[in-house]
Amino acid sequence: MNKADKVSFAIKTLEERYPTIPIPLDHKDPYTLLIAVLLSAQSTDVRVNQITPKLFAKADNPTDMIKMSVDQIREIIKPVGLSPMKSKGIYGLSHILLEQHDGKVPQSFEALEALPAVGHKTASVVMAQAFGVPAFPVDTHIHRLMYRWGFSNGKSVVQTERDAKRLFPKEKWNDLHLQIIWYGREYCPARGWDLSKDIITKTIGRKSILKKFNY
Repeated sequence: MNKADKVSFAIKTLEERYPTIPIPLDHKDPYTLLIAVLLSAQSTDVRVNQITPKLFAKADNPTDMIKMSVDQIREIIKPVGLSPMKSKGIYGLSHILLEQHDGKVPQSFEALEALPAVGHKTASVVMAQAFGVPAFPVDTHIHRLMYRWGFSNGKSVVQTERDAKRLFPKEKWNDLHLQIIWYGREYCPARGWDLSKDIITKTIGRKSILKKFNY
């Protein structure tokens, strides 16, 4: 099976497993998605989805958010971790959205990445999920699976993103990045991995990985 065949197999299997694709983070608009993605850094989607209802009950828009203090925001979001940095980021970006973007989340990578605490991955998620712009945000699941499948060298998420964009059709990026996340959680986790249930890795995975499992 050559590289093109392996890519086709992965896409076909993912589409069969996940014909409809839920978005992991609960939100109602681009602003609440932006805040949820920012909070998810070094945390879990489950934990974020437990905390955001409490935060958004008090402030689900920039105007209400800046009525709270950084300390008040921090107290609410403390369970997700990195609360000092994240609370300052939420407060600061809310001010900037009001001052520079009429209170709306901008629809460009450059403008998003200029906001406090918003990196390339966060911007990519917002562009893809809020605005439908083709992007390929790379989280730990995607980084892990792209290596296990032999699609990237695993050295950096930057390289993994480049490889994903090179290998996968652009019109499929937004679906695939979510499908790979769900597949990674269900069949190809970092811990407790059962290769016998992981049809994609078992079929196209790196020889060095398969050898460890006697495949």
